[in-house]
Amino acid sequence: MTLEALSNLAQIIGAIAVVAGIVFGWYQVRQFQAQQRNAVVAELCRTFYSRDLARAVQLLYSLPDGISAADLRARGSEYEEAAIISNTAFETMGLLVHRRIAPFDIVVELAGGMITVTWRKVETWIATIRVEQSQPSWAEWFEWLAHQMEAEKSRATPAYIRHRDWSPRHRGRVRRTPD
Repeated sequence: MTLEALSNLAQIIGAIAVVAGIVFGWYQVRQFQAQQRNAVVAELCRTFYSRDLARAVQLLYSLPDGISAADLRARGSEYEEAAIISNTAFETMGLLVHRRIAPFDIVVELAGGMITVTWRKVETWIATIRVEQSQPSWAEWFEWLAHQMEAEKSRATPAYIRHRDWSPRHRGRVRRTPD
């Protein structure tokens, strides 16, 4: 083999190595992104197992939609604390969804209904807090998320209908039914 042939072979091998490195790097980045998504989803799930949030939502669900700040406060400090706890949780989720850190579809499935109902309960209270505190951005991501969830939930078929034919025993690809 001539020196020129060896040089050409080395260039081909080098090019293949570079392409293989790029493909492997791309694959590693995709794996890392999947791990990050799974970690965020796990953390979101953990949020919903919080006793504080569960108690807050339970208290807020007993309220009429759009309760005034005065009426909410008249029920006792635990109601305003419940509103603050739920606001904090959903505010964080809203920002994470907007920044594409938390997957929108997962948040819709996990908490879409809870977020929209909770928003309906406390939206008037939040408007009052914004004025009282001179803070128009207070609960901005909670409000944004509630509107996103409401829009999505209003056009989606509930999971118990959409996936009624799905079985955990089904092998291979999961059949998807249209929304």
